[in-house]
Parts: sequence; C-alpha cells; structure tokens
Amino acid sequence: MTFEQLGLIKPILQSLSAEGYENPTPIQEKSIPTLLKGTDLLGCAQTGTGKTAAFALPILQQLQADPIDFKNRKIKALIVTPTRELAIQIDESFKTYGKHLPLKSTVIFGGVNQSKQVEILKKGVDILTATPGRLLDLHQQGFISLRDLKVFVLDEADRMLDMGFIHDVKKLLKIIPEKRQSLFFSATMPPPIQELAKTILRNPTLVEVTPVSSTAETIQQKIYFCETAEKKNLLVDLIHDNRMKSVLVFTRTKHGADKVVKWLLKNQITSMAIHGNKSQNARQNALNAFKKGEITALVATDIAARGIDIDELKWVINFEIPNIPETYVHRIGRSGRAGNEGIAFSICDPTERTYVRDIEKIIKKQIPRGN
Repeated sequence: MTFEQLGLIKPILQSLSAEGYENPTPIQEKSIPTLLKGTDLLGCAQTGTGKTAAFALPILQQLQADPIDFKNRKIKALIVTPTRELAIQIDESFKTYGKHLPLKSTVIFGGVNQSKQVEILKKGVDILTATPGRLLDLHQQGFISLRDLKVFVLDEADRMLDMGFIHDVKKLLKIIPEKRQSLFFSATMPPPIQELAKTILRNPTLVEVTPVSSTAETIQQKIYFCETAEKKNLLVDLIHDNRMKSVLVFTRTKHGADKVVKWLLKNQITSMAIHGNKSQNARQNALNAFKKGEITALVATDIAARGIDIDELKWVINFEIPNIPETYVHRIGRSGRAGNEGIAFSICDPTERTYVRDIEKIIKKQIPRGN
C-alpha cells in the first residue's frame, strides 16, 4: 500500500516524499480513507503509531478543497491535546505536510505570554492546535471563534483524564458547532473515556492498532534486580558501560526525576528533567537540548513524556518500574521507532517486584534478566 493509493492529492504526496515517507503505517492505512469521506473516527492508538499523520493528512486535503478567504480566514479544524510538547509537534506536522498548500496553522498553549499567540490568531488561521486551558481562555476573551469549525480532533483523551482536563473538554463541546466531523484518539479506553467518546462521536468507525499489551518487536528488553540503595549506581553504570549518548530515563514522580538529574550531574553525565512542575519553557528547552544531543540523559515522568517523539532514540531506562503495566509499554515504545533498534533497561528494587509480575502478564512474556 502506498500513500497514492489512499487517494491523497499531489501537493501532500510531494511533502510526504520529501520527508522520506513511502508507505503508510497501519493506522494511516485504516484511517485516511474513512476520514476523507467525512466519517467520525474512534482511534485506539498510542503515540508512535503514526496517528498524527493519520488525521493531519485528510484534514489538510479536506480544507484545501474548500474556497479559502485569504483576507478573513476562519478556524476550520481544531486539534485539542493535553500537553504543550504534543501541541507543538502536531502543529509542526501540519506545517510539514501542508507546505505546498495555501493553508495556515498555529498552536496555542498556556504557561507563556498570550500576546504573540493572539497576534497570529488575529491574522487568521485555518487549523488550530491547542491545549484546553489556553483555548477556553482566549475564546472567553473573544480572540477565538469556533463557529466555522468543520473538524474537531481530541487527541490523547486518556491523558486528558489523567491531567484533570475532562471538565475543560466538556465546556469546549458546548461552544463548538454540533454539525462537524469528530475524531477521538486514546491509547487506553477506560469507562470514563468510553462515555466521553459517546458524547462526542456520531456513528464512528473504530480503528484499533497495536493493542496496549503488545511491545514493539524491535525493542530488546532487560531487567536488573538490586537493592533500593544500589539503584543510582546501577543507573550510572548502565549509561557508562553501554556508552549511551542519548537515553530517556523514567521515574514515577517529579521529585524522583529531580533527584536522578542531581545524581547524574554529580557523576559527570549531562542531564535535564522534564515534568509538570517545570515551566513550559524549561520543558521545551530540555527537550530541544536532548534532541540536539547537547545532553546525554533526559529524565522524565510519564505524563511529561507523552509528547516526546524522537525517531532515532535507541535507549530507554526505567529507573523506577511503573505501577500501571500499560505505562511500561508506552515508556519502552519511545525507543525503536520507525524500524530502528530500541533497547529498554529496567531497574527493579524489592518493593517493585509485584509491578514486574503485572507487566509480564500483559506483555505475555518474561523480561530477560540482566546480571
């Protein structure tokens, strides 16, 4: 299957070709024809499955088919996502895939001064990617009109729930047109998310890819057991012994992430933390430094890491074992993207052994033991 066979137009195919995209991923193959017909979609998919292109490409194609009022652009597509990092990535994707089209997109998020965002909105945009708080805030101030909206995308719905944004989403549903195409994506489908999906979607097509319990075939996994006090030394040893130049390290808490960064710096391993207590700018700076190879380790909590999408990432270390087994799958899935090799190490102390048993149950295999 090629992108051409999915019925995409030439300007979009040109952009995909320039990015080196040859064949659609399973979610793109299943979603794009459905979305081009204008049908609602319920997508059960994780970050890293190619879902951004799965919705961005058909949105671009549909919007460019409409006459564009260049002097008075109206927001026709709205993508709502829980984190600033993810919002920025989605907007970058729209700009990349739509570079041969006359459409304009922008991104808005909290934690920074609103004036630049307002300036861009006043000039008019066709596609808006936003985090919920800033979106409602600017709408209330009269800087955003959603009256002409044609397509609404709710991305990472389960994270919205985790981060307490569901109330904002419900507020938003009251101000967008009832007649619209709706797309709803979530990596997991707990009952509150299923209920929310029912209120947003009309006769949706269900698309499921990579069930939560499956770990990418390209990722090698290994687990090391040690006493709690030995964990930090083992982390340093793993980074040094494997000559890691770029590693994503996971902790369960924000406080834990900061402690790990201090320890790594003390051991001459350049590192920065990314978590919810950091300002938006600090998070973005840490992510940029990591992508550019300026630091060796990026230490992250699970929620902060949801927006991290780095194709060439080889190494992931679970400094602390997650207490939700699906989270393990999400974490190690940050490596081994796009067919590249991925290696995930986990460091387990006696208090976390039950978590490991739960993980092995859902991935249906024992994680190889390290010495």
